[in-house]
Amino acid sequence: MQFEPPLESGRLLQRYKRFLADVELANGEQITIHCPNTGSMKNCLFPGEKVWFSRSDNPKRKYACTWELMQTPTGDLIGINTGRANQLAEEAINAGIITELQGYQQLKREVCYGVENSRIDIHLSSGLEADCYVEVKSATLLEGARGYFPDAVTQRGQKHLRELMQVVKNGQRAVLLFIVQHTGIKNVAAAAHIDKNYAELLNEAIAVGVEVLAYRSELNCNEFKVTQAVPFIR
Repeated sequence: MQFEPPLESGRLLQRYKRFLADVELANGEQITIHCPNTGSMKNCLFPGEKVWFSRSDNPKRKYACTWELMQTPTGDLIGINTGRANQLAEEAINAGIITELQGYQQLKREVCYGVENSRIDIHLSSGLEADCYVEVKSATLLEGARGYFPDAVTQRGQKHLRELMQVVKNGQRAVLLFIVQHTGIKNVAAAAHIDKNYAELLNEAIAVGVEVLAYRSELNCNEFKVTQAVPFIR
């Protein structure tokens, strides 16, 4: 995923009302940008540190700029835009980087499925093998030496796990794919200390055959791309 033109930068002042952030530019001007992240953003907010944002030329948008990257005090980069995870996953599958998801002829996004009225992020099919349902999650929470998901209690995430388990029971393939958007994260685990129910349900899902994959991303102001697998720690 390339940014053309490259992302613009500033310094974070504050995030507020969940979807807004104030940024100070190099010339001292202060602007408000859109924050495309519904999560708590735990350990992702560092006022005074550098941020990068994209700019839209759509005149109908109230806020022309979208927050994309956050720099941590230690120099790591965090992808703030959770919507990028699905794009990164699709590009990585098509490029052959996610080796476990190769061999399918067709890839579709946002396909309706399940008994709880869900949409699967990526649906893979070949006409010969069982279809593959891929739920994509953006992992950005780093605590100590470990990455975690989720960063807040997630009823929606629990629903997705139930749907994936039913996919397996129906004789098809189900995959939970963590796209790591934090350059400091080297492995991923379920955040039982944040959402115990999610962690327990994930263990149930694995037991019935839901596969869990985790891949890290390379992030900079010119390009985001998935690069390599990282361990999922149970």
